Amino acid sequence: MAAINLGSSGAPARSAAGTLTTDAAIADAFLQSAVGGGTAPKRRRARFHRLEVDEVRPLTDDSVEVTFAVPDELADDYTYLPGQYVALRREIDGHELRRSYSICRPPVRGSVSVAIKRDLGGQFSTWANSELAAGDRIDVMSPQGTFTSGLDSLDGKHVVGIAAGSGITPLMALAHTVLARSDDARFTLVYTNRSTRDVMFLEELAELKDRYPSRLALHHVLSREQRTAPLLSGRIDAEKLERMLDALIPPSTVDEWFLCGPFELVQLARDTLEARGVPSGRVRYELFTTDADRATEPRHGRPVVVERGEATFDIEFTLDGNSSSVESPVSANESILNAALRVRGDVPFACAGGVCGTCRARVIEGSVNMTENYALEPDELERGYVLTCQSHPTSDRVVVDYDV
Repeated sequence: MAAINLGSSGAPARSAAGTLTTDAAIADAFLQSAVGGGTAPKRRRARFHRLEVDEVRPLTDDSVEVTFAVPDELADDYTYLPGQYVALRREIDGHELRRSYSICRPPVRGSVSVAIKRDLGGQFSTWANSELAAGDRIDVMSPQGTFTSGLDSLDGKHVVGIAAGSGITPLMALAHTVLARSDDARFTLVYTNRSTRDVMFLEELAELKDRYPSRLALHHVLSREQRTAPLLSGRIDAEKLERMLDALIPPSTVDEWFLCGPFELVQLARDTLEARGVPSGRVRYELFTTDADRATEPRHGRPVVVERGEATFDIEFTLDGNSSSVESPVSANESILNAALRVRGDVPFACAGGVCGTCRARVIEGSVNMTENYALEPDELERGYVLTCQSHPTSDRVVVDYDV
């Protein structure tokens, strides 16, 4: 069995926001596979396809919803579960940029919608908010991600989402699907923002509440506006979260938790729920950061020169049935992903920060040290899977397989 060492956790991730507009006649097959159908999809090979922008719709002063049209011949490649994401790829100012955004609508065939919030200093988000328009064509990766429900059945279940800012995006798709899939399932949403103007999906959330008044509990928390209820005013800290769990959402009534937002809030919620005795298997989480925090990714891996006679690692990888090998200098301390990109530019990746899981592969031989992991489940780690963007060789030879 290949050895994997987990290092300390960091913070990079993706950010997204969008809208909720869906028809009541969503194909039952999509909902069956999305939540409660017992047919969770297997991970599939991440591939980019060039899609046309069907609509760009303003959401707030600094965010837009972007809907891509999916042609019939690619429809099967873009089926998705609520809570999954897509990566977008675009060359800007001579640099290839990739950004991942959660899908903001419940499953529909023929389109994929995300929303992009403008971040101060963020190249991709600024370009998308300022220049992206209907009719443009950009590269969109097939849906990925495991931030989806693990419940076999939703009947009578209570699902809770805690989100901050643009972390609401996957929870919108999840909330609608949970409520539509079962007549007696409940969804509670705690959504924190600075002010009313910053609330994404404000009207859509109100419409969803009107549609399911007895089964959707909606709690807006504003950190810079005074609300009538003191519990819903101010920043969510440890004390406030404890009071919310006592007064609004007793953990004993909850079957599954979804947390999405910045590292500090997600970690606070995880620690608090753990202290309350909530099993980790019932808590799913996803992190995001700003576009401005993201480094520009090299298209083919950062340059590495192998000097004659220096110590190297021998890295071999299989992708789409073809095997490739590359030497990686010990002194370079490069990741498996970077080394692979130096010989094959189509190696899959998106966030390159240990969050999205797009670069997942299985270690067949040798050992690696993985410094970050916010994407792989414990059972995947036990079976030898790693995130190649965060994995560095610790044995002379390492063999990984992207296809398994």
